[in-house]
Amino acid sequence: MSSSIRILAFAGSARRESWNHRLVSVAADGARQAGAEVTLLDMRDYVIPLFDEDCESERGMPAPAAAFKEQLVSHHGFLIACPEYNSSITPLLKNAIDWASRAAPGEAPLIAFRGKLATLVSASPGALGGLRGLATVRSILGNIGVLVLPGQVAVGRAHEAFESDGRLKDARQHKDCLALGSELADMARRLTRPA
Repeated sequence: MSSSIRILAFAGSARRESWNHRLVSVAADGARQAGAEVTLLDMRDYVIPLFDEDCESERGMPAPAAAFKEQLVSHHGFLIACPEYNSSITPLLKNAIDWASRAAPGEAPLIAFRGKLATLVSASPGALGGLRGLATVRSILGNIGVLVLPGQVAVGRAHEAFESDGRLKDARQHKDCLALGSELADMARRLTRPA
């Protein structure tokens, strides 16, 4: 009997009313509909100091960074909503990735990332929907061993894009976002060996 597919969903934003958190929630629904077990994280629960190798060597990995890394390790794939700050990745998301990429003594390198799958989405008040930042996140994740699936959704004018219940007003975008979550779950299922 194989274990269920576990997908970790989170947004690289700590803003209370984050459009990206809303968007990743839609993709997470798609993964659930495809039979995956989904953990939806709120990055406000992981207050991680800026990466500092001196801090790491003197005090070890901070507890919030270690907790975030353990979430990554214990899931087969990631749904990541990537806000765009000045055409690039947010400091919060980059910092979390940097800490999670660090190996503990005796641990395999990049254990939180190597061999994992990811799907990316973004939402922005700008017309491009955060599309430029997605390229940077895709590059970073690819370089640390994550297989980033090619499909993505970028929602422009995000401040006008959502219904009060969290659905996207654009029915096609909503359907596409659900499909991305479903595709990630299906791909993870195909690539994961039975336990």
